[in-house]
Amino acid sequence: MRSRVNRAGFSLVELVVVIVIIGIIAAMAIPRLSRGSAGAADSALAGNLAMIRNAINLYAAEHSNKFPGHDGGDVTDHLTMYTSAAGATNATKTAVYKYGPYLVAVPPCPVGSPTSASDILLDSSNSPPDVNTGGGEGWVYNPTTGEFLANTTTTDEFGTAYNTY
Repeated sequence: MRSRVNRAGFSLVELVVVIVIIGIIAAMAIPRLSRGSAGAADSALAGNLAMIRNAINLYAAEHSNKFPGHDGGDVTDHLTMYTSAAGATNATKTAVYKYGPYLVAVPPCPVGSPTSASDILLDSSNSPPDVNTGGGEGWVYNPTTGEFLANTTTTDEFGTAYNTY
């Protein structure tokens, strides 16, 4: 007589149930992960704007309430190099060029198109400055008022325009 050996294992139905459960969990997790990356860009933009605006305000405090670029000079140089009381820039610190630098580099704008653009579009005539995405600059800045915004017309997931942050 042959004896029957009981084999332990999973049935096809049990495997299908486990795969369906994993699929349901994945369907819930993937949208949450994609929203997380959008939230990261929002946070990066808010952080970059706070850092740049603080640097602009510190520059103004040390330069008789005149914002970087008010005289037509390069805003990036004013923020990343040593400056004199009159706003002239120099790569090294001296007795005359004793202010700054306020930033190591202007960070790229993490939203809009193109992302990673750190160039600054100047708009001295509008408050707030008008967004113009045609030139590829990441930021738009009014050197008369010190207003600094993201140079994009896109919005976050709640419909708030990034250029109003």
